[in-house]
Amino acid sequence: MLNENSFKKLTVMVIILLLAVVTIIIVKPILISVLWGLIISYILYPIYLPMLKKLKNKNLTAGLVVFLLAVIIFLPLWIFFPTIVKQVSSAYEFFQQVDIFAILEKLTPASLESSKDLGVIINTFISKVAGLIFSQLEALFLNFTEILLQTVVILLVLFFSLRDQELLRDYVKRLSPFSKPLEKRLENKFYEITSSVLYGQVLVGILQGILTGIGLYLFGVPKALLLMFLTTLLAILPLIGAWLVWFPAAVYLLAIGKTGAGIGLLIYGVILISLADNVVRTYIISKKSNVSAALIFIGMIGGLFAFGLIGIILGPLILSYFLILLELFKENKFFHLFSPDSN
Repeated sequence: MLNENSFKKLTVMVIILLLAVVTIIIVKPILISVLWGLIISYILYPIYLPMLKKLKNKNLTAGLVVFLLAVIIFLPLWIFFPTIVKQVSSAYEFFQQVDIFAILEKLTPASLESSKDLGVIINTFISKVAGLIFSQLEALFLNFTEILLQTVVILLVLFFSLRDQELLRDYVKRLSPFSKPLEKRLENKFYEITSSVLYGQVLVGILQGILTGIGLYLFGVPKALLLMFLTTLLAILPLIGAWLVWFPAAVYLLAIGKTGAGIGLLIYGVILISLADNVVRTYIISKKSNVSAALIFIGMIGGLFAFGLIGIILGPLILSYFLILLELFKENKFFHLFSPDSN
């Protein structure tokens, strides 16, 4: 039989467990958005602090940072999105009419039968890519209300976590079971990996967009400026990249008879644009994170499949934390992690 004291403890534990389950149910639909808001606020906090010193008001400063971020992200999308949709539709119609077999016969010394087989593969690939793009655009329109709500959650979390970041950090430290040195080590690793992945993706995306725009202009592809903006967006996204713009553009040049320009753009894209992706991204990530670039890329790709877009940050972070704990275990320091005074 349970005594009164044990019964009260059991009751409290059951209530806490029930509240935890309900909390998970409530937070689960917006969990990814909350995580994005927290991560972005952590990255933007160094920008928020000097602005706060000048404005002297936390609400005003946090609101201004959120507003500027929203303008930087959504204003270009608002301006260019209708044109991008139109261009994607026009490109799809054009490639449906392109004689891929004739282009392949010009470019490859392979037999006619091999050229036909490769042409079928390329046509199928183009149709699938176009179908995927259109299905994503359709999903965007159909789920517009949900996307809008998730965006609002990100911006609200960003606002409050910027304004109250010191309080949040203190609260997390009070809840943390780890020693202070390990807490500091994990926090430093979080900032290094998060900033390196985000800066690497954004900077390389911008660089590839500019290089693609220059290449398209030099080789005579129409609407190079618009395509440069589209390339930048695609290059920022992992596992997509700038090739979705420059490669079809090269095929377009070949299809309209500009063989020299088409081959030139293919060489330019493979050597220069792809080199910027492989070399510059590796340099930025390795330089800022002090972590093997291979580990970062494995974490990004695996995290992307496991958690979606936010996995490009969570994946490398989880792998790095695991290796830190593994090193401490190897050094026989693992069981001292929970001591507040351990070094």
